[in-house]
Amino acid sequence: MKRKTRNKYLLYVVASVVAIIFIYPLYILFLVSFSPTRYTLDELFPSQLLSHITLANFISALTQYNFVAPMFKSLEVAFLVGALTLAVAIPAAYGLSKMNKRLANLIVVFLFMANLVPALVIAIPISAEFIKAGLFDSVIALALAQSLFTMPLATFIILGAFRAIPKDIENQARVDGMGVLRTLYTLLTPLAKAGIAVAFLLSWLTSWDEFTFAVILSPLKPTLPVIVYINITEGSLVQAAAFAAVISIPVIVLTVILQKYIKGVYLSGGLTG
Repeated sequence: MKRKTRNKYLLYVVASVVAIIFIYPLYILFLVSFSPTRYTLDELFPSQLLSHITLANFISALTQYNFVAPMFKSLEVAFLVGALTLAVAIPAAYGLSKMNKRLANLIVVFLFMANLVPALVIAIPISAEFIKAGLFDSVIALALAQSLFTMPLATFIILGAFRAIPKDIENQARVDGMGVLRTLYTLLTPLAKAGIAVAFLLSWLTSWDEFTFAVILSPLKPTLPVIVYINITEGSLVQAAAFAAVISIPVIVLTVILQKYIKGVYLSGGLTG
């Protein structure tokens, strides 16, 4: 019993350290964004922040720079990436769930190998194709490019969700005369909604802060990450921090809302058996 208690406390300590590592950059980000421009990063302390807190950086970032258009474009692209990813990943995961597990797992590994290719290597040639098709600097072109990197992980997660559903449910649907597509979209998809929600969340987050495709395929109408980069290189660091803080807020909110759907079975079940 004492050993279990000791291991439990050790797990809490490790989890706390990991949480601090991930939270500390956000702490610095918001500290800088709410601080007066006259302070340098070395001079920032919580006591100074509490006594000199200001919204001037946010006001300046939102009024002096074109913020609304990049924000709406980032939102539009992110939701389109999520939709495109699910449109491909759901039937792909279902097909893999019907295959031999070893063969399906091998295909999943090959899908992930696509993510090993640097985005820059892909962005330049496909930008030429989008120019020929008249889609350069468009929302659909950027969403299609980003979806190339979100589909493998989404397929893996949804595959785990489908494998977690008892086979008796699908067998009973076939006995009742339901076709393959009807079984998939009216029966199995609702049962796998938690895994699908996780896949959508991760696809949305990947698109929301993606930079390489955004800066190459959409230079004239940039997304928010590109605007942050422009502010870092040409503008003010504190205004860039304010932009980055605004970008992080939807991520935090969306993660909190959908975290109840994140279960280990969907993150590891794709390669069982």
